[in-house]
Amino acid sequence: MNPDSIIQTEDLSMSFGLPGLRKTEVLHGIDMAVPEGAIYALVGANGAGKTTLIKALMNILQPSGGNAQVLGFDSRTLAAERFCEIGYVSENQEMPDAMTVGAMLDYTRAFYPQWDRALESDLIRQFDLPLNRKLKHLSRGMRMKAAFASSMAYRPKLMVLDEPLAGLDPLVRDELIEGILERAQETTVFISSHDMAEIESFASHVGFMEDGWLVFSEEMSTLTDRFREINITQSGPALLPAAMPREWLLVEASDSVIRLVHSAYTGDATERDLRQHFPTARNFDAQPMSLRAIFLAMAKSRRQHRRAQGTQKEVGA
Repeated sequence: MNPDSIIQTEDLSMSFGLPGLRKTEVLHGIDMAVPEGAIYALVGANGAGKTTLIKALMNILQPSGGNAQVLGFDSRTLAAERFCEIGYVSENQEMPDAMTVGAMLDYTRAFYPQWDRALESDLIRQFDLPLNRKLKHLSRGMRMKAAFASSMAYRPKLMVLDEPLAGLDPLVRDELIEGILERAQETTVFISSHDMAEIESFASHVGFMEDGWLVFSEEMSTLTDRFREINITQSGPALLPAAMPREWLLVEASDSVIRLVHSAYTGDATERDLRQHFPTARNFDAQPMSLRAIFLAMAKSRRQHRRAQGTQKEVGA
């Protein structure tokens, strides 16, 4: 395990099912490292396994195999002492609805010796929290603000946020993101989301999950640097080579134009390689891609690959 990683997993797996019956594997050998000080975004469609992974990290669920460390400790040993260093907010946050916001903060404060009253006051002002209103009477956005305030006021070393921005109006999302960024200088943030656009605006690292697999995990800048949408204009009809590199995704040919997504773009070296494959090309155009576009390209490419494998198995049978 890397001592500089706040979160690290090795071959982490999770299965559900009754003893003696076939089990369903929902996490497949997850290898992930979240460096200290990062804002790490775990992205993927609903049902990809993000919440299950977070619950395994937080010792809410016990993994079936592999191991995970959080703050340098085995995730299966996390208890009260360690949770004093972790802030946790989820989409379906359970809160004491009968309490007012002020009473909830008073109640929560007692569990955290390092609670910062000055920071609490700042968060109350920043989020415009109504201290005398009961939580059950608050809007969803205001409830999430209260959850954030109660999880930030003790200055945790790690903030774990499970889809905290889902379903919120843009203004509330911006206010919560601003709160995250202000705390990011003193804490590591691990946030899951299926909204690519909002995550791309502030995350420093990104991991993409699909069907329980961690497809990639890297710095955001590295990811966006290596993906490009490529348009190749041929002098004549668009012809594809018999064998295509694995870095080419979603290859299409129409009239005299070939379109593909390149997942290992390196500038001039990539263009030279493309010219070897397409010596009669008149023009090469490479455009940067948004995180959402990369996400869709990866998902579609993996779907095509699975279909091709299924077809091969049918032919082989």
